[in-house]
Amino acid sequence: MTILSNITNVLITILVFFAIILIHEMGHFLTAKAFKMRIYEFSIGMGPRLFSKTTKTTTWSFKLLPIGGSVQLGEDYESDDPADFRNKPVWQRMIVIVAGAVMNLILGYAVCVVSICADTNIATTEISRFYDTSVSSQVMQVGDKIVEIDGMPIWTTMDISYCLQNRAVKFDEQLGVATFDMTVIRGGQRVQLTVPLQANVSDSKAGYGVVVDFMVMPEEKNLLTVPAAAGRMFLTESRLIWISFFDLITGTYGLNDLSGPVGVVSTMATALEESFKIMSFSTFLMLIALITINLGIFNLLPIPALDGARFLFLLIEAIRRKPISAEKEGWVHFIGFAALMLLMLVVTFNDIVKLFSPQ
Repeated sequence: MTILSNITNVLITILVFFAIILIHEMGHFLTAKAFKMRIYEFSIGMGPRLFSKTTKTTTWSFKLLPIGGSVQLGEDYESDDPADFRNKPVWQRMIVIVAGAVMNLILGYAVCVVSICADTNIATTEISRFYDTSVSSQVMQVGDKIVEIDGMPIWTTMDISYCLQNRAVKFDEQLGVATFDMTVIRGGQRVQLTVPLQANVSDSKAGYGVVVDFMVMPEEKNLLTVPAAAGRMFLTESRLIWISFFDLITGTYGLNDLSGPVGVVSTMATALEESFKIMSFSTFLMLIALITINLGIFNLLPIPALDGARFLFLLIEAIRRKPISAEKEGWVHFIGFAALMLLMLVVTFNDIVKLFSPQ
């Protein structure tokens, strides 16, 4: 790849990243407009303004750091203006707060649909054939539909890949075989199997690498199968985000495993480069879907400064029929924002180090 091509890939990726942020902020903006709320500022990016334009009621800003955006509605202070956020009914404020995340989730599903349409066919979880050196064919059969691995329901081939890399029941390093508890549908009946697969250890951190020695049945694309497959992909990616978040909380993954904007852009640019090589953009689109779904879910977490925490304050207000002091709520979100920015700095530094690492 030439330097010009690399720059093009990065620029396209940054534009996609900005589009995802823009969709999120448009969710807040459009619902606030619908409820006739005063919008003080609509900004893409964070930090110092690169340029801005002020209309009658709103300042439109483009800021230096491409790590977010905001729609300023005056949430953190009280006023007598009936158009201000805090003076609107609590149910309207709830809708405005969650609208950004909902827009990201809708976008995520839409990208899943496009990704499936861009692929040759829809991959099912039903086995179509085994390779000549197959080990799993000792217990599985052509026509078996995999519905569960180690207790985890299987909806897509992505679920199969995840489980085969993370959920071995037993690994025999000497024989080079990992075994998995699987449930398949065979002849209309649920059958419990212990399935062997060839595996090898690459290093202590990466664990084992499993050789998938079977192929799955394709499904024809039509007006019924595409939306259904997109729904399964959406659920798969949403679940993997929650699993990853839980693994982060429990210490399975550390701080060095996190990626910020620099890491995300780098990964997306690499995926785009590979997509150009094989002229298939389904993988790149799946990555976009994963990012926008992740943004939607992450923003709904009850972490101070995020939409989820603001929604929680509104829920408390609705229950007690009395708003929490704007000053107190503002301090909570300020502290949360400062903590998130500190985390972002650490993660971005790690991203830059990884970017220039010889590994």
